[in-house]
Amino acid sequence: MTRPVVLISESAGFCPSAAQRLREFAEVRLADLDRGELLSQVRDVDVLWVRLRHQIDREVFEAAPHLRMIATATTGLNHVDLEEARRRNVKVVSLKDAQEFLRSVPATAEHTIALALALLRNVPAAAEHVRHGYWNRDLFRGRDLCGKTAGLVGYGRIGRLVSRYLSAFGVRVLATDRNVNLPEAGVAMVSLQELLEQSDIVSLHASYSQENAGMIGRREFECMRPGTWFINTARGELVDEKALIDALRDRTLAGAALDVLAEENTGRNRELIEYARQNGNLLITPHIGGCTQESMEKTEIFLAGRLATALDSVHCQCAG
Repeated sequence: MTRPVVLISESAGFCPSAAQRLREFAEVRLADLDRGELLSQVRDVDVLWVRLRHQIDREVFEAAPHLRMIATATTGLNHVDLEEARRRNVKVVSLKDAQEFLRSVPATAEHTIALALALLRNVPAAAEHVRHGYWNRDLFRGRDLCGKTAGLVGYGRIGRLVSRYLSAFGVRVLATDRNVNLPEAGVAMVSLQELLEQSDIVSLHASYSQENAGMIGRREFECMRPGTWFINTARGELVDEKALIDALRDRTLAGAALDVLAEENTGRNRELIEYARQNGNLLITPHIGGCTQESMEKTEIFLAGRLATALDSVHCQCAG
């Protein structure tokens, strides 16, 4: 039987062990493709493996008539047109429901803490100050993390990890999540309204869906106490970005740190980036929350195993 073709479209730093696992059951093509190259090279592919560079939309599906599966080592899937995948009977293999495995992957939670410290201690501006030949610490007097109240909007896997890290810093932790009733010791479950009103730091960890798009908007920013810090390592689509900019401009927010933007794969959203170029109270990183060598290797090996199982299941159904 012909071996399925797996195209890894963003192969820079791809885990060798994961590639070897894939070669046990498939022809593997390692590439590093821009949009045009992706559209031209996906034509005879059975499985397309993506990270976050590309929006897998109808145009991609139309260019890939033999596509059976999309593999993505992510929990969020807003970079894939899931309705189009369903319509074409293309299975999406991801980490979305791999909760037990994902408890061993701390990268995004750690990045959340890094962003909090960068905001409160003015780390980027202070480093840039020294890079330009200066040495005046009094310009960068920061704030302690210890003693603050942090509100976690979303208390799933990442929210729980973040709560543990914050507790170790001596932070009082509040959380809101309509699907969770039993938090870990030291975490108080409250309404979103209470969380926004009481928190010094608001950190977003909710999963994205059409129902909660823009869940943090103008009303929510207005509920926050003046001088709040806001962090988003979840998905950009959860936030009304125009309202966020207004909250930064009028100093409702002391600062914000974002690892995600709405429509980040399309390059359409540049207003926030332009604001960050001109204002020191907004930090943006390019969706690097899960981007550590250890975490990416671990997830790629795990996903290769999931893909093997999924392809074997399809083969068995076809044989039956």
